[in-house]
Amino acid sequence: MALQESGEMYLEAIYVLSQKQAAVRSIDVSDYLGYTKPSVSRAIGVLKKEGFVTKDDDGYLKLTEAGAATAKRIYERHTVLTRLFINLGVDEKIAVEDACRIEHYISDETFHAVKAHMEKYGG
Repeated sequence: MALQESGEMYLEAIYVLSQKQAAVRSIDVSDYLGYTKPSVSRAIGVLKKEGFVTKDDDGYLKLTEAGAATAKRIYERHTVLTRLFINLGVDEKIAVEDACRIEHYISDETFHAVKAHMEKYGG
């Protein structure tokens, strides 16, 4: 099932946090994104139901295979687009914010062209 932007944001947050720490809980996601605990709880419930996340008895979140694939795809878009914008002279803070918006809407075709361009010409 296709996720909305908010679902992708949660998956990306869990992915990024899992790269930095051994275990991720909903409170970590809440702190990372700046969202309320009830909002995170509802979103995690939806992601669990859709098969993107599991939550063990201790409250630790883990991305499923589908969740990890989606999170990695979104995170790659974020990092490539951020690098592109910075290389174009955009302030880093603005580059990160713009990449975060665009990463959810850019087509696969356009993203792959941007990525190929970055690989060929540096960045």
